[in-house]
This record gives sequence, structure tokens and C-alpha cells, in this order.
Amino acid sequence: QVQLVESGGGLVQAGGSLRLSCTGSDFSSYAMGWFRQAPGKEREFVAAISWSGDSTYYRNSVKGRFTISRDNAKRILYLQMNSLKPEDTAVYYCAASSLGPSTVIAGSIDYWGEGTLVTVSS
Repeated sequence: QVQLVESGGGLVQAGGSLRLSCTGSDFSSYAMGWFRQAPGKEREFVAAISWSGDSTYYRNSVKGRFTISRDNAKRILYLQMNSLKPEDTAVYYCAASSLGPSTVIAGSIDYWGEGTLVTVSS
């Protein structure tokens, strides 16, 4: 059982930055990812990272603005979000998959966090 807890959400103006963190009881052998769900919309993939951190993947709309990283020794997953836009407003979820980043991208997730709210004002 992997327990995931997100933090770092909040209110920021458009163009600003936030860094989300996700701590886990033990996720060093899992591929990890971030998803988000905006009001009235379905949850969508944002970014994924391999268990080693060597490979990263992003949805097109966040490429060049968001960076996913992990520190397995500290058991922390990060999402650095820069140049935020109002359309980035959503609840952001941390996710873990035992089968690799491709399954994260496909939404086949073993464990979810409870989410942290990011609000970007215009």
C-alpha cells in the first residue's frame, strides 16, 4: 500500500509559479505522475516520470512550463509549474503505477493522492 499526500497548491496570479509536492510511504519502485481535474471536466494526465527519474512525459499544453521530478531518497515527487494560466486551475492529483510511465499516461493507476487545489487568477 502506497499512501500519497499532495501539498503546495494555492492561489496565484496568471504568469506566476507554484511547486507541488507529493510525499509517499514508499514509491521508489513506481512510475509516478500528476493529473488534474478542473470544475466540470474529466480528470486529465499532466506529467509522468519513470521510477529512476530518467524519463519524463508531458501533455502538450504544459510542455515548457511544467517540470516533473522526483527524489526517491526523500520519497518526494514534485511538479514545478511556471507561467501559470487561468486554464491550469484544477485540483492536482499525484498518482503511482507499478507498470511504468506508459500506464500512468493511460490512466492505469494503482494509487492516488487526495489532491491539492491550484487556482490561477487572471
